[in-house]
Amino acid sequence: MTGFVSFVGSGPGDPELLTLKAVDRLKRADAVLFDDLSSGPILQYARDGADLVGVGKRAGRPSPKQDHVSRLLVDYAKEGGRIVRLKSGDSGLFGRLEEELVACQNAGVDYEIIPGVPSAIAAAAAIGIPLTRRMTARRVQFVTGHDARGELPPDTNIAALADPGACTVVFMGKRTWPKLCGTLMDHGLPPDTPAILAQAVGTADQHVTRSTVAGLADQLAAEIGTKPALILYGPLAEV
Repeated sequence: MTGFVSFVGSGPGDPELLTLKAVDRLKRADAVLFDDLSSGPILQYARDGADLVGVGKRAGRPSPKQDHVSRLLVDYAKEGGRIVRLKSGDSGLFGRLEEELVACQNAGVDYEIIPGVPSAIAAAAAIGIPLTRRMTARRVQFVTGHDARGELPPDTNIAALADPGACTVVFMGKRTWPKLCGTLMDHGLPPDTPAILAQAVGTADQHVTRSTVAGLADQLAAEIGTKPALILYGPLAEV
């Protein structure tokens, strides 16, 4: 009998931000395939005897290919039982969810999607700011800072990202930020636009840097470090 897959969003890394449904699925899983950022204390909820398989992908590090991860997930499901695919943040936000859903659909494997606290929302909460400011921030936009090659996506809508009335959150953008920032300023974004670098949100290594878009470009041009991070910029509250 084919098993059942639960795609579980684990939030940013703090186990206290897991949903009750996420904890329930971990406790009942026969196997857990987890990303790097979903490991550590979160795996304490997996039941004794469950297979724990790391399949995380990190920029700049040797990582399993996506087709390998999808194939492994289907192979586990075909053995029967309950499988948890544990992804950081919310799996539907730049989490390569679609490829794995398609693999399950093509293999006739049933699944469910359990949302998690998005890392962008957790970052704003950790910093102590809202993502929207009344009368100032008219919208929020989430964008990725790199494509499958690790480069700035060539079809990025720069005009939208340079909108001074939007609060923008860039995922996986430390490496490409200096280039993106230069392009944004060429399109009219003031260099003194407030910006925040939020690293390792929800973990003991959390570190927040308040700066400007130009200041962060200078910082990241000199050193990007190894911590996962988000870049927030625009009409950010200063509370």
